[in-house]
Amino acid sequence: MSDFNLVDPRGWEYDLQSVYSAYMGHFQLHSIPWYERSWGHLFESFEEFLAFSWPVITVTDVWTSKPHVVTRMTSIGAFLKMIKTRFGETLPMMDNMLKVTPFETSQRHLRTISDYAAYKKLHQTLPAAVLAALKTRIRSGEPKAIQELWEQKDKTFLAIDFEWSERNTSSCLEWGYATVRCGHLDALGIWPPAPDSNYRKGHYIVSEYVDKVLNKHCPTYPWEYAFGESQVIAKSKLPVIIQAVISSLVSPGSDTTANNLVLVAHGLSSDLQRLEEMKIKLPHNVLMIDTASYERALFSMGERGSMQDPRTGQPRASGSTLSLSNLLSSTNVDVQCTMHNSGNDAFMCLFALQKLLDPMNTVAPEITMKKKKNAGGPSKMFKRSSVGPASPMFASPIMPMMTGQRFPGRAMAPNAVSLSNRSSSGPTGKLQANGIPASANEFGQARMPKSSHPFSTTDRRSSVVLTGEGKRSSSAPVQPTSSMP
Repeated sequence: MSDFNLVDPRGWEYDLQSVYSAYMGHFQLHSIPWYERSWGHLFESFEEFLAFSWPVITVTDVWTSKPHVVTRMTSIGAFLKMIKTRFGETLPMMDNMLKVTPFETSQRHLRTISDYAAYKKLHQTLPAAVLAALKTRIRSGEPKAIQELWEQKDKTFLAIDFEWSERNTSSCLEWGYATVRCGHLDALGIWPPAPDSNYRKGHYIVSEYVDKVLNKHCPTYPWEYAFGESQVIAKSKLPVIIQAVISSLVSPGSDTTANNLVLVAHGLSSDLQRLEEMKIKLPHNVLMIDTASYERALFSMGERGSMQDPRTGQPRASGSTLSLSNLLSSTNVDVQCTMHNSGNDAFMCLFALQKLLDPMNTVAPEITMKKKKNAGGPSKMFKRSSVGPASPMFASPIMPMMTGQRFPGRAMAPNAVSLSNRSSSGPTGKLQANGIPASANEFGQARMPKSSHPFSTTDRRSSVVLTGEGKRSSSAPVQPTSSMP
């Protein structure tokens, strides 16, 4: 195998060992005593057959996905010509040689095989060729490959989604994930997975950016996670959390077998870029599914029937791509959760994949609706922590400034936040968290009761609190404070 060049795989169609096998079958069928012929030594064994020095490459078949060491028709013709020239006998070209259609389109390594040791060494690389082809098939959205992957029931599918700043794509605002461990469920006799009970999921909000970095063209909705509690974390903790989630699901890397983990996303390349920026480590044998590519391939093959383009109302063109919301709508799923929340997007992306793979048996999840924040109304309130879930905190009395002016903007405290309402009359003051004013965009403004003096000890104020699930807690009056700071 000293010769090493790159060749186009087109035309390399015949499995090398099947060439030898075809001629041995021909001799048997026609009772040809090949062992008595002058050229018979070339067929005494596969190793003797290889002594001709065959040019070969490794490919996988586009239909069966099986790997092969293949040669060209011209090389077979050269072998027959050599026999005629040296031994004066003509052998026919066989028509029962195994012919494959290479899946690979890029140039392949050319090797020359002249002994069995070299063939054996090359044959040992075939599993790696299968893995490389499988990664390409899955990434391109090939329906057959993805369907077979799902039906194996031994992979863990992890859907992820990032929301980032439009002005600075390296500023990650949110991250969400949803995962289903098919091998674990199948071992327990649970199939197909039920999204409500069998998906593990999570949603993380970056405290440094929440309600401060707002997208204009594609707004995000960090507080409207519909499948559990959102966790507010420091920016520095997000890569640690992502790596830990992946590490809990991934199997060791391998050059020959696919990983247990299958990464899923809608518009995968952008999410992979965010992972790369955070230096998240992924084994090279992880398979990756882009649900946008998968759905597009299904539609191009006619598996989804005729459809209208949701943007134009015209018949959908082959090769067009649906957004995640439109993909869900096309499966007759009424999307009740707010999209462009990374936790919701990740959960619904995994659900959309399962729905496309098993439309008859996949049950839509139940969605917890949360009240949207209104100006001057209640808003969500969380205990900010880099570990563990967010928990509600009750409001504390608020002392407005003597001037009646609002506090100047400051950074949000990392721990607890409280909120009150503000009336249209009287002085206003921003809410505080551990003595530091919070953002009015997220926590509203304090409401002072009508009174002749803003610091009257007869005033009573009430607080409104929402839990992490978006439920209003009972309002409790706050005891009056001293009239002086």
